[in-house]
Amino acid sequence: MKLTIVGCSGSFAGPQSPASCYLLQARAGDGKLWSVLLDLGAGAFGALQKYVDPTELDAVFISHLDPDHCVDLAGLRVWRHYHPRDAQSSIPIYAPTAGETFIAQLAGAGEELAPSSVLEHRPWVAGTPTSVGPFTITVERVNHPVEAYGMRISGPATNGAGSATLCFSGDTDDCPELDLLAAHADLLLIEAGFTEARDDPRDIHLTGERAGAVAARNHVNRTVLTHIPPWNDPQEILAEAQRTHSGPIELATPGAVFTL
Repeated sequence: MKLTIVGCSGSFAGPQSPASCYLLQARAGDGKLWSVLLDLGAGAFGALQKYVDPTELDAVFISHLDPDHCVDLAGLRVWRHYHPRDAQSSIPIYAPTAGETFIAQLAGAGEELAPSSVLEHRPWVAGTPTSVGPFTITVERVNHPVEAYGMRISGPATNGAGSATLCFSGDTDDCPELDLLAAHADLLLIEAGFTEARDDPRDIHLTGERAGAVAARNHVNRTVLTHIPPWNDPQEILAEAQRTHSGPIELATPGAVFTL
């Protein structure tokens, strides 16, 4: 599996990065390259086109319906519906239960709200594995004010020896479900939107310190911190995480590529 960071800014697009969007790719046994997105947040659809032709996307996995994680589905809808040259098939959008209404609203004011012919809503079912090409995805409801899911995705290892596992936290504070998803993951892509030095609200986001603790107790191989808002210092968040986790840990940056 190959993971490309398309956007990693927390809560809104920043001056250096779009909001949440991650491109995951792997080849199936028949040689087909499968490309799926984890979130498609504010500003991400434009940047995505540097890494993949949107026509070639096979699915989108939406962690939750906050705009910084899903609003650029509007751009994908226009691409799929109106592209003047390439034939466009519909694409499955795995998302929380309200995703069907949200997708219908993407047509904009003045157009009838009807099921999209190009974006197919498929609601998440917690704890039930879903197969998409070479990927197997299990989601769990995590600790955020809205219906939100973390993901555990397994697929073929890049070295050809068995499978690899990616955990994507989505937006969450600490919770038992996050441990279910993160246990012994090859790569933990975990949000760290808050800092211990200033942010004290609970049940919204992890801090760097709490994200590091999740990585440590779940014995993950590699940790990548993401979803840091532009008003927070990423190096401060990283230092917090390193206080609670001594393993390999780094910051997500746009364009960074990780192989599993």
